[in-house]
Amino acid sequence: MSDIVDRINEVHREVGERALPEGQAKTVMLRRVYDAEVEDVWDACTDPERIGRWFAPVTGDFRLGGRYQVEGNAGGEILRCEPPRLLRVSWLFGENPGFSEVEVRLTPQEDERTLFELEHIGVIPPEMWDRYGPGATGVGWDLGLLGLFLHLRGETIEDPGEWEQSEEAREYTRRLSDAWGEAYAAAGTPADVVASAVRATTEFYVPER
Repeated sequence: MSDIVDRINEVHREVGERALPEGQAKTVMLRRVYDAEVEDVWDACTDPERIGRWFAPVTGDFRLGGRYQVEGNAGGEILRCEPPRLLRVSWLFGENPGFSEVEVRLTPQEDERTLFELEHIGVIPPEMWDRYGPGATGVGWDLGLLGLFLHLRGETIEDPGEWEQSEEAREYTRRLSDAWGEAYAAAGTPADVVASAVRATTEFYVPER
């Protein structure tokens, strides 16, 4: 249990808004430090073979302006690529994805460590945001960052499907939902709205058996 708490507390989470030409956008941001050199973290986030080991299989044309597709997930275009510091992609899912982009920023730290920041900005349908708040997106990215943490340590979850059904994974995900509720509250959201969003997010990711 202490290991679960440590992994959650290693990530700083923020929720915000931004006015864009496409509409009023919502933002979720995750920040943490990895015990790995910036070149290694960059390679893990941009090499399709390595991405498939900690996130999901990905195919495409991996160059500026190229298009990619994550298996069973989003796809889009590579909008900015400045090795080994910055990667921005459109992140589009479904028939009418609207505006959605993900930016990863890496900053070298002392002792061969790397500050990792991931910001997801999107114009979200009001009915979805009203129900889930930032948790639906945030929990998904948090689970991805756990995979990257293990990968950079030379570890892996052998059977992700089996692990997702374990009580350890279910408890971890419940706590992630709570953590995003705390970030939502810190952004000034009323307590009753936060509580409702946390319940909906938890029910989505950890349905009752």
